[in-house]
This record gives sequence, structure tokens and C-alpha cells, in this order.
Amino acid sequence: MEGPRPAQGSEPRPEEGPLTERDLFLGLVQSFQAAAMQQMGKVMNPFTEKIERDMAQARLSIEMLEMLKTRTSGNLTGQEARLLNHVLTELRLNFVAEVQRDEGSKGGEAGKGEAGAKEPGKES
Repeated sequence: MEGPRPAQGSEPRPEEGPLTERDLFLGLVQSFQAAAMQQMGKVMNPFTEKIERDMAQARLSIEMLEMLKTRTSGNLTGQEARLLNHVLTELRLNFVAEVQRDEGSKGGEAGKGEAGAKEPGKES
């Protein structure tokens, strides 16, 4: 009789070895990216299977990546820095587009809790 099997994805990966710091960093960036896209309503919430929007949370996810960029400045490889910059650019553009879409659908009113269409990480 066989014992309980580990959850899918949690099995050891002896042929691949342990994850490197680079792999962990890229995974962290991609995790925040996926969260922000979900929070902006760009992708479905896998738990509720619905499109949900929370622009305040999306802004926070983008700001967390901006903080990560600032705190790791000078310590990233070229590939890591390019990925982080690309992800931030993509998220900022999507965020501004969503805020503008909201303003257009509300007849020019700013969305509640949005503080206008200010792009995350950009000071006035």
C-alpha cells in the first residue's frame, strides 16, 4: 500500500537541483506581475474564476516592484534588471490605461480611491 503522495509541484527536483537566487528573484518579480495583472482585471482570478479589479491593490503591487528595483539597484545582472524594467513598464502602461478607461466610462470622473490617473511610482 502506497502512502499519501505530495501535492503536485511540491515533489523534490533532484535532477534540477535547488533553485538559485536568480530563479527565486525572477519568480518573485513574476509573482508580483501576475498579481498586478489580476488586480487590474486583465486576467481571471484562478480561485474565483472571475475577472476582479482592485486598482488600489494593483498600485501596491507595482509600488512593491518599484521598491525592489530601488533596493536592488547595482546588485542585479543585466538580465534581471532588464526583466524588472520591462515588467514595470508593462504594468505602468496597463495601470494608466485602466484608470483612463474608468475615467472615460464615468464621464471624466476619477475612480474612487485612485487619486487621479497618476502613474504608480511617478511623483508630481
